[in-house]
Amino acid sequence: MSPTTEQQWTPTHGEPYRPVPYRPARMPAAESLARAAALRETMGQRRTVRQFSPDPVPEQAVRDAVACAATAPSGAHQQPWTFVLVRDPEIRRRIREAAEHEERVSYDGRLGEEWLAALRPLGTDAVKSHLTDAPALIVVFQQRYWLAEDGTKHKHYYVDESVGIAVGMLLSALHQSGLAALVHTPSPMRFLREVLGRPVNEKAFAVIPVGYPAEGCEVPDLVRKSLEQVLVEL
Repeated sequence: MSPTTEQQWTPTHGEPYRPVPYRPARMPAAESLARAAALRETMGQRRTVRQFSPDPVPEQAVRDAVACAATAPSGAHQQPWTFVLVRDPEIRRRIREAAEHEERVSYDGRLGEEWLAALRPLGTDAVKSHLTDAPALIVVFQQRYWLAEDGTKHKHYYVDESVGIAVGMLLSALHQSGLAALVHTPSPMRFLREVLGRPVNEKAFAVIPVGYPAEGCEVPDLVRKSLEQVLVEL
């Protein structure tokens, strides 16, 4: 398929809905508790990284993480996402150049003082070296609609929610594979569709640099809310 051609696709591949049996083996409670505790500890170590080593990462580990993300639930099972894996240094340079242009405008006032004040404790600015330092970028696009074979447009439903869940699963899979990542959302992001030659039904959702933390990498000393602060039990 040409990168500028919208994909011809239907949620059930043209077949009628057919339920199939689902009978997974029930995990013993002790094993379930042990896995949950181990996952909680592992995910508690996840941090957003802005200082990346240029060292290459296992390409199949990244592909497998994307495959995990693509198992996310989605509205009407329409799977309204595209993941573009960018390793080419020149394309990453072009993305950084365009992103920094937008970021300079934002930090010079477009964001508004309230948003800028919220960012200051995190030490961010308009310089986005992670876009060229990290050996790979995953640019996530949301598909606002799809085209049937007769050329008619069909709306996708719950696109933001579906793609957001997929990105969360992507970050989890990358972290559990020993890789670091960052969710970068330059605003506006129209340049990403142009640089990457994506079709008009796709809208950029996030840029995710992937790699290993650089030697001497530092992250903000953040405190996450406790379970008691985020969980309500009735």
